[in-house]
Amino acid sequence: MDPLDLIRTPLSWGLVLLGILFCAFNRDRIRKSLKQPIFRSRITTCQPEKAAPEYSEDAYYSIEPLHNFDVDKEEPLKIRPFKPKFHMTMAIENTTLSDLVAMDKTYRDRLKIRSELIQQERHEVLACNPRAVPAVLELYTWLTCTYLPTRFPLLFTPTGPHLQNNITGALLPLHMSNADAALQLLGENIDDEFLFLLPSDALEDKRKYRLEAFVNCFPSGFNTRAKLGLLLADIHTPVPGYAQKLEKSMDRFFAALPVGRIVKRCNWSISTNGQLFCLKGNHMSEAELAAKEKEEGGMEEIDLTKTVLRCERQTLHRLPESRALVFAFKTYLYPIQELRDEGSGEVLADAIDGLGLGSVPGMKVYKRQVVWGEKVKAFLRGEITA
Repeated sequence: MDPLDLIRTPLSWGLVLLGILFCAFNRDRIRKSLKQPIFRSRITTCQPEKAAPEYSEDAYYSIEPLHNFDVDKEEPLKIRPFKPKFHMTMAIENTTLSDLVAMDKTYRDRLKIRSELIQQERHEVLACNPRAVPAVLELYTWLTCTYLPTRFPLLFTPTGPHLQNNITGALLPLHMSNADAALQLLGENIDDEFLFLLPSDALEDKRKYRLEAFVNCFPSGFNTRAKLGLLLADIHTPVPGYAQKLEKSMDRFFAALPVGRIVKRCNWSISTNGQLFCLKGNHMSEAELAAKEKEEGGMEEIDLTKTVLRCERQTLHRLPESRALVFAFKTYLYPIQELRDEGSGEVLADAIDGLGLGSVPGMKVYKRQVVWGEKVKAFLRGEITA
């Protein structure tokens, strides 16, 4: 038989067609397989790790200027860090040193209050132990020579050996030798509090930090002077859950924070007196609650017109020369009427309930929610008026 006759038979044509289809099918499978990674699980788990960020002293001299900043038109930050359940965590995030100081249209009025407090309550609002003098002078020099004139060139102008505050007209020496005087000038010209922490000089506490200096015009229910010289753990003794939930991680974090890195966090509380300078009354212990419940008349009356949401914008960084840590914060007060008007009332009310529902139920007493909680929640939810 002629071999060509084979391909002319129906059977032969069927075999040829089947072969073509087989090849086409496998070609598509090959193409698809080339688009997919081989050993996918191995590739996923063996991705190279991202390099850890590098921090250095250069960050202190890379400040971003705000050339067109108008302090009188700048609205205060609206901090709303509410969560339905309170869990005790550090809750930090990275930021930049440019973001250290936040300024707004309350600046002029706040400076007047701060100056009066420094004159009238000096013993309570600023102090410096001898070992913190280099750290205080280092921060002061960096702020006056570098940070303030670079970040806010319209507000602070170098004038010979001084830095001029163009809002108040005050002249700040670029360099100081007296730490107390330096703290006073910082307190009178910057609407932030500065607390200086240094490693303990006790052998058993070498990696733990003590408060060694401060300028704090707006304390929130505690006496900063009484905390001077104390370890972090001792400062936080009244805070429920701190020893169990945060003490070790805080000590490790403070000891390891590198020069050039700055972190921030926010907190919130309800203040029924609306005072910026508050040495007591914003916190409560279980013993105080028990005593108050026994008093005739029970709990105090809450004036909703004076009640505010109090928030702090906090930062932490390490100075390059002294290696001291600087804990800084700015206080914001928001009338609870503002929260209700803007539509945040229900969210805040839920967060107030959440103080007793998270990892540290004792926060409900510590933050005095048992005193003001029901009335404030009713107001925020529109059930009562002020």
